[in-house]
Amino acid sequence: MVVGELAHEKDLVIIGGGPGGYHAAIRAAQLGKTVTMVEKESLGGVCLNKGCIPSKVFAHGAERLAAAKQDEMLGIVSSGISFELAKLASYKNQVVKQLRDGVEALCRANKIEVIRGSAFFLSTDRIGVENEDSYEVYRFKEAIIATGGTPVKLAGPPEVNARVIDSWSIANLAEVPEHLVILGDDYIALETAMTFKAFGSKVTLVLCGEREEFSFDASINRELNRILKKSGITVAKGYSFEEVGLKSDGVSILLNGKKGARKIEGSHLFYSLGTKPLLDNLGIDRLGMELSEEGLVVTDSSGRTSIRNIFAIGDVTEGPQLAVKAIKQGKTAAETICGRKSENDLTFLPVIARTRPPIACAGLTEQEAKHQGYDVTVGEFSLAGNGYATILGKKDGLVKVVFDKESDLMLGVHLIGQGAVELISNGITALEMAARDEDIIFPAYPHPSINEALLEAAEAFKGEAIHSIPKKVTVKI
Repeated sequence: MVVGELAHEKDLVIIGGGPGGYHAAIRAAQLGKTVTMVEKESLGGVCLNKGCIPSKVFAHGAERLAAAKQDEMLGIVSSGISFELAKLASYKNQVVKQLRDGVEALCRANKIEVIRGSAFFLSTDRIGVENEDSYEVYRFKEAIIATGGTPVKLAGPPEVNARVIDSWSIANLAEVPEHLVILGDDYIALETAMTFKAFGSKVTLVLCGEREEFSFDASINRELNRILKKSGITVAKGYSFEEVGLKSDGVSILLNGKKGARKIEGSHLFYSLGTKPLLDNLGIDRLGMELSEEGLVVTDSSGRTSIRNIFAIGDVTEGPQLAVKAIKQGKTAAETICGRKSENDLTFLPVIARTRPPIACAGLTEQEAKHQGYDVTVGEFSLAGNGYATILGKKDGLVKVVFDKESDLMLGVHLIGQGAVELISNGITALEMAARDEDIIFPAYPHPSINEALLEAAEAFKGEAIHSIPKKVTVKI
């Protein structure tokens, strides 16, 4: 199509059909907009097809396998337990297809037009869409960029292959690795480490960039390190990655750090080094759109970019690269476009890891709160003192609540243990409502339940947790 030909007129165009894109599309349709969504691959994006959902299926499989091996203490005796990765992969494919079909059905039900192809901006009110041999131009009133991201590649050769694996390919392994070396310290690396340890792999976890610790609150890190050691996962800290070499039967990873050089040999290498925004072929350079120093799209609290009729959400924007962020931003952008007053505030965005046991955090860590000038005190409660955790045989973990001592204001909630991901929602609600310790302590909690651990952590703030051993106090006579 040559410049000057008639363009198809559209109301709202959304580029990308991942979690942020399709949430934005459905919300806009609910509010009366005519929506066109452009997706070059499968609806649901990376999260549904390659990332969040496949990895959580594997994590669930690991949890069930580990639980099955512990069932004898409940009198459930089996003649033997075996694990077949191929069957789990088949189930993963089934779950992904079912959820993708659901997204497609929702889009049809909300009368969202889905166009297949690669979109790129021609101007601030036009996009071109290519699909194999076809090319069309569309003029829009508003647009939302929701193109997501791609895994940051490992520096130097080799590329992803049968033995060097990234977060998009880990769920496609044909066999359980004999020795899986993991390079990374984010939630993806941790989930992968614990999952494949449960599957029977020997696992070595290497923290990136000479890091000495994970990025959680110090109390969570201590408990996490204890659990990793208990589970038999080797953790290498304080090293930077130098190179990886391929052998006929595995990989050789060269590290360097303050302790000198170190070589680790394994059957496979998995790496998780973050996400790069997918913006390169979008044509935003010709629009003059404002980008951050890191190459991310700068937006306001509604998702609006420096170009008034174009919004951006998800991994292409500043902030944590999490699906929960994209979903919230997508709804906010759609509501703003439809005339509803709406904004994002990611202050209490939850960070979770479906590890064994799971981790969930929101708000400030103890160290962050001190750095911001608060007079910090904390309440901490071990799940070893929780009755229901004892029933389940899931006593690893703790709940920690960070408070401002002067005002009793809750600043952060940090959990590791059974039920952490579900329980963090209570903590987020409390943080959003500027809760104080009395707001957590006043309600009645179901008994027995893991929920009581949050209550006792809040009570521990003032030394009143019932199921914690009192700290020894030295009395001078």
